[in-house]
Amino acid sequence: MMNFQNIFRRRGGCRRDAIQRHIYILLLLGLLSARAFAAETLLVLGDSLSAGYRMPAASAWPALLNEHWQKASPDGIKIVNASISGDTASQGLARLPALLQQHQPRWVLIEMGGNDGLRGFPPPTIEQDLTTIINQVKTANAQPLLMQIRLPANYGQRYTTTFSAIYPRLAQQFSIPLVPFFMEQVYLKPEWMQDDGIHPTREAQPFIADWMAKQLKPLVNL
Repeated sequence: MMNFQNIFRRRGGCRRDAIQRHIYILLLLGLLSARAFAAETLLVLGDSLSAGYRMPAASAWPALLNEHWQKASPDGIKIVNASISGDTASQGLARLPALLQQHQPRWVLIEMGGNDGLRGFPPPTIEQDLTTIINQVKTANAQPLLMQIRLPANYGQRYTTTFSAIYPRLAQQFSIPLVPFFMEQVYLKPEWMQDDGIHPTREAQPFIADWMAKQLKPLVNL
């Protein structure tokens, strides 16, 4: 004789299984959506040149570029500026794991090493720190974008040449983009330089943001 109680039990079990599968799919879609949103983040790991030295952070070029991109596409790329004035490459490296975990960026613009050079750190040490930064970014499944950094000429030709050569060498070694140094454009206008002769003024930030937008656009597929 057919046992209707068993049939209903089986049907109830199938219904519960279907509901569980549905919940699992919804959770998976939610995780994928969150991951997709996080993947559209460009993290700027830099020093005072990107932090906005002697000015509000909202006036620095990363904030201006982020504002421009968000207006153009609210669901598009978000820029997180994790730059700190005075940071060396090793200090940026120390902060990097937490930043990668928190923001899960798709791209990381590495603007580091300038303070190391200004302090006369050995180029091999600087290169090793930058190498570790690049490796950590790649391990986090993000794309490193390495910015060329140059030092003032008064640091001596031998040191400045050795220092500058670090960046194209690493870009070639890791097959990653080498972003031009925006300060080479700013130096052309003395009125855009602060009185220390190193940092750009607040007035220079909109130009830097526009210039960096042109450099980054093909790299982030905008």
